[in-house]
Amino acid sequence: MLSTRFIRSLAIDWNAVPSESYLRGILALTRLETLEFTHDVTVFVGENGTGKSTLLEAIAVAAGFNREGGTYNFMQSTYDDVSELHEALTLVRGFSRPKWGQYLRAETLYNVATLVNTEYAGGYVSLPDLHAQSHGESFLSFIRYAPARSLFILDEPEAALSPRRQLDLAKLVEKGAHEGSQFIVATHSPIVMATKGAQVLSFDEGHVHEVDWRKTDAVRVMRDFLAERLQ
Repeated sequence: MLSTRFIRSLAIDWNAVPSESYLRGILALTRLETLEFTHDVTVFVGENGTGKSTLLEAIAVAAGFNREGGTYNFMQSTYDDVSELHEALTLVRGFSRPKWGQYLRAETLYNVATLVNTEYAGGYVSLPDLHAQSHGESFLSFIRYAPARSLFILDEPEAALSPRRQLDLAKLVEKGAHEGSQFIVATHSPIVMATKGAQVLSFDEGHVHEVDWRKTDAVRVMRDFLAERLQ
């Protein structure tokens, strides 16, 4: 059966990365040459500095998204700190194109929302006034109002969301995947990791590998913390 995912796999040509690049100091990335997306929802997990967001950003830029977030035709740029990884990365795409797509970064969501309300208002995806919503509500609106068969690349969405809204996000992602959308997410949230049907990839231990979300370090730390404080 042919894959219906928009991004099926990726390959990194490390010969295209300068020898002095800081990327060569990120162990999990330097050991990564190919990666296959086997589920409609893929979740990157791991400690700070292990390369999750760096790879996610490279995937987004290689897929044609604006590097600061938004959809394909957004052109805003406030500060260019994007790594050169996207230049060494090749995406293997599926046979169909997404109807819509978003690369969402919690720290640039305000700028994206402003552009949606002004320069890019009136597109075929109808969104509410995002600045009339809270930060977390506007983040969820991008997914809630998306058409079926969209592509979402989400960088640490929990930064904008309460635990209850993280549960809402997980449900929206599950619903979207059922309708043919694809999600690639980097997160520290055990709630987001627990999204049903997700492929969870850990960047810990110096290599990218599939894990059971219940055995991640984030879940262990949270479980131990609550067990101690709730005594």
